[in-house]
Amino acid sequence: MLNMNNEEALAIIFANSYDALIPEMVSERLMASIPFAGRYRLCDFLISSMVHSGIDNISLIVKKNYHSLMDHLGSGQEFDLARKNGGINIVPPYAQKQIKVYEGRVEAIESLKGYLRKCTQKYVIMADANYVFNFDFRELIEAHKNTGADITAMYRKQEVPKDMGKVNFGMNIYIMEKEKLIRIVDDAFVHGYSYFTRDLMAANTDSLNIQAYEYTGYASQITDMKSYFEENMKLLDEDNREALFKSGNSIYTKIRDDNPTRYINGSKAKNVMVADGCVIEGTVENSILSRGVKIGKNAKVKNCILLQDTVIEDGANLEYVITDKNVRVSRNRSLTGNDSFQVYVAKGQTV
Repeated sequence: MLNMNNEEALAIIFANSYDALIPEMVSERLMASIPFAGRYRLCDFLISSMVHSGIDNISLIVKKNYHSLMDHLGSGQEFDLARKNGGINIVPPYAQKQIKVYEGRVEAIESLKGYLRKCTQKYVIMADANYVFNFDFRELIEAHKNTGADITAMYRKQEVPKDMGKVNFGMNIYIMEKEKLIRIVDDAFVHGYSYFTRDLMAANTDSLNIQAYEYTGYASQITDMKSYFEENMKLLDEDNREALFKSGNSIYTKIRDDNPTRYINGSKAKNVMVADGCVIEGTVENSILSRGVKIGKNAKVKNCILLQDTVIEDGANLEYVITDKNVRVSRNRSLTGNDSFQVYVAKGQTV
């Protein structure tokens, strides 16, 4: 049994770090608030894992397009993080005299150091928002303490490409003592450095005790639109769903008061994940439907991801399509992609 009180660690999430990887979906949002697995956002998995690990002081550093994240997280009540001290803390862009928004983690943490000094926690966990997993961070903290490391980096084994076998891939998740983090970031900032991994870690391997912690559980990494599609679709496999949504560690998200999904007489559904509030009159197969999706009579949807409040009108035919929120596909319209290239319809569009 791992024991940790919430005074031991706080967390910093870099919510915009990998927006450039999936530009289609971040014109009005950031990576952290991209929908995933039907009713969730990417940040839900990371924040829920931290909350289950006893971490109740979580800051999300943002650069732009963060209003959707603010709306989603609200006061933090759904995550049990509505608190006077700690809880959810969204940190907006930091501007210097030159009105320059930070580029890397060094500048971002430098802008946060006044807040960090006021916090009572001993350790800081830093993470990006493009990973989906369900993890007990107490294991990482204990490993860090046991090795006496200055920095512990989390990694996992992954096949890329297949003919090379498995290699170690860093997950851009690190833990350090807070005071040591502030000291080395101060020094790096004075020297004009921006990036934590390149400028701070790689340049100081001789002077810093850097250790690694292997993550062996289920994880999805979003690196582009293709991986977004594939990692969502993997959750149609029951074993993968059970590995991610494991018992005892539920994933929290914003509550929306919808009616249960309705399957109208004559509708057909096979191998689907369907959130609440949907109405299905046609046929849907091998697909993921977010809240409030409507599929009309005689419409056919196969191998698709339909985000919140998408409407597929009567007789439409979709295969390998990703629709963003509030999309409408007109009556008898046909949209077809393939397993290598999915058709994407932007938020609020009618086709």
